[in-house]
Amino acid sequence: MSENAAQTFDYIVVGAGSAGCVLANRLSADPKVQVCLIEAGPSDRTLLPGAYIRTPAGIIRLIANPRWNWMHQFSPQASSGDVPIPCPRGRVWGGSSAINGMIYIRGHRRDYDQWAAAGNQGWSHDELLPYFKRSEHFEPGASPWHGQHGELNVAEQRSPSPVNGVFFEAATELGWSYNPDFNGPEQEGFGPFHVTQINGERCSAARAFLHPALQRQNLKVLSSTLTHRVLLQGNRACGVEVSQDGQVRQLLARREVILSAGAINSPQLLLLSGIGPAEELQRHGINQRHALPGVGQNLQDHPDIVLMYRSDPRLSYGLSAKGLLPLARSPWQYLTRRQGPLTSNTVESGAFLRLDPDSPVPELGLIVAPALKNQPQRLVPVGHGISLHVAVMHPQSRGRVRLNSADPHDKPRVEANFLSHPEDMRKLVAGLRLVRQLAATRAFALRLQGELVPGPQVQSQDQVEQWIRQHLGTVFHPVGSCKMGHDEQAVVDDQLRVHGLQGLRVADASIMPSLITGNTNAAAIMIGEKAADLLLEAAQAQPCAPPQHEACA
Repeated sequence: MSENAAQTFDYIVVGAGSAGCVLANRLSADPKVQVCLIEAGPSDRTLLPGAYIRTPAGIIRLIANPRWNWMHQFSPQASSGDVPIPCPRGRVWGGSSAINGMIYIRGHRRDYDQWAAAGNQGWSHDELLPYFKRSEHFEPGASPWHGQHGELNVAEQRSPSPVNGVFFEAATELGWSYNPDFNGPEQEGFGPFHVTQINGERCSAARAFLHPALQRQNLKVLSSTLTHRVLLQGNRACGVEVSQDGQVRQLLARREVILSAGAINSPQLLLLSGIGPAEELQRHGINQRHALPGVGQNLQDHPDIVLMYRSDPRLSYGLSAKGLLPLARSPWQYLTRRQGPLTSNTVESGAFLRLDPDSPVPELGLIVAPALKNQPQRLVPVGHGISLHVAVMHPQSRGRVRLNSADPHDKPRVEANFLSHPEDMRKLVAGLRLVRQLAATRAFALRLQGELVPGPQVQSQDQVEQWIRQHLGTVFHPVGSCKMGHDEQAVVDDQLRVHGLQGLRVADASIMPSLITGNTNAAAIMIGEKAADLLLEAAQAQPCAPPQHEACA
């Protein structure tokens, strides 16, 4: 490929995350199509971060590391204690699938049926299930709910912690139902999480979809390359402006530009391109190229609290005299057999629960962690204990992504407005009391040695609410900031095309109109699969013409 030809592609995909890696693979499968994938972070194929990414427990070195993490934060808000809340997002090949907890959860059928009921044709559960199955190789075996010929390996955990069995006993005492597969016919209940791992190693979107495509001559991957903005010819996207090694240049797209930069960076890029609400753009001296009031609005995440309990050292991981031997032998177990604590995703089991028996979907998500671990601030815990996370699955509070400045190197301002809706607080309070019931069961009481956080002194409604506001976190599932739909707040239509523009789509978790019941990575990969089909169908229907460089700005 010549130097000049390398600057013009059929498709430009911004962001080598969960959806972007899928798009790069599917689009470049046609050797006649030229694809460029742009990633702000580095490759995952070097020793670092590769070794941390491949080793599941390496998450403790990734989740708060600015070398491979955007380190976004939800800005302090009065409704959530006026304290910043971490919002880690992957900045490396694989995106957040390279630094997440590897939990494979699709969500509840009703989540997607609601999207379709709002007028988004083609987005019902039954229409999307084939996309989930297309991506998946489900090790336990094929079924009506799972695929076995996809690139994304989904496995059972190899060396689960003893805390899981105790949790299962405790949940049974409370009358909860055991669920061996949260992605099967029913989501409610408790059980183990399936994980995106292969042979005891992380199977990120990059490993599953991007690595196998790297030998294709028609796929160019630009690493450590920051996208500044989308270039427009009138109402058509014609390319992007990027910087690499201090050099700013343009890349042109014959067919389409697809933003797959995630729920924080995709709306930021639209705003930097002059696409969004006039007031927000004027604040930063950005010329409005296209009015779209919903850009950055409708931001959501799963608000989460964590209760921590001291435990018997045999039940959990931690730094102590008794815990040194298991930690010392774990590298040998991992290197020789891919077994032991280093295969742990650190969040091994959980539950999806209803507070109201008449609720059509589970309202709370519970995660059991075999260590004293909170949000990303804490790495290896001192002492032994367990952490019980509880999160609201369908929060009513809504936030937004705004610009801090017109400089693409500047992080955006992320305003979540957590707990601004009283229903979210009500459910978290109920969730805290439910976790305490779980910890008080005979199964746990025999093995736990007292509540460390928040502590037995936090009991009254006012005390609990105050503690929740001061210690709120999230499960790191931001979505919704480039909402799919047809109302005035919608950014993309059900073909993922940006409203009012040609040649520009968004394909990542930002297009979700509402949160799903569970982790968002599997859904982001599904969105990449769906987007690839939409792009290929559009290409068959309409020929493309190369952009005119002088008019692209």
